[in-house]
Amino acid sequence: MLIAMAGLPGAGKSSIAEELGRKLGAPVVSVDPIEAAMWRAGVARSQPTGLAAYVVAEAVADGVLALGQTVIVDAVNAAEEARAQWRSLASRHAVPLVFIEVACSDPATHRRRLAGRTREIDGFDEPTWEEVERRQEEFAPWADDRLVLDSVSDLPQNVATALAFLAPALPDL
Repeated sequence: MLIAMAGLPGAGKSSIAEELGRKLGAPVVSVDPIEAAMWRAGVARSQPTGLAAYVVAEAVADGVLALGQTVIVDAVNAAEEARAQWRSLASRHAVPLVFIEVACSDPATHRRRLAGRTREIDGFDEPTWEEVERRQEEFAPWADDRLVLDSVSDLPQNVATALAFLAPALPDL
């Protein structure tokens, strides 16, 4: 199965992705550390490293799916092109694709989390609240079925909801 996380920076998708990865024994492929690694390797920030990070994440996820394993992709996935990329990958491997969007219904909480966030990704600057607001305006409408989780709820509750949602496609749960 391919699980594609989606949501604005600081909404809580990485925390949920990591816990799902632990519970499912599935690797989590995260776009942000990939992009930061490109910058550390000398690729200029003026280059389309965001797009390139999605392409690298797809290549890594492709390899995991080729092994017959579930993989979780952790990315904003705001653009339809990104979502189409995951649909195509799942189709090539004939595996189920599940989108899980994580939102934070309380803007003050979201802003506070973003301001206090330290993920220790070497070379990665956390986005500002203004950048997050701009991305929200650019977020493409959804055409796909998806599970929407509100990160105002606690992490164990959201993970339990996600696992229940995934259960029909993962009979081993």
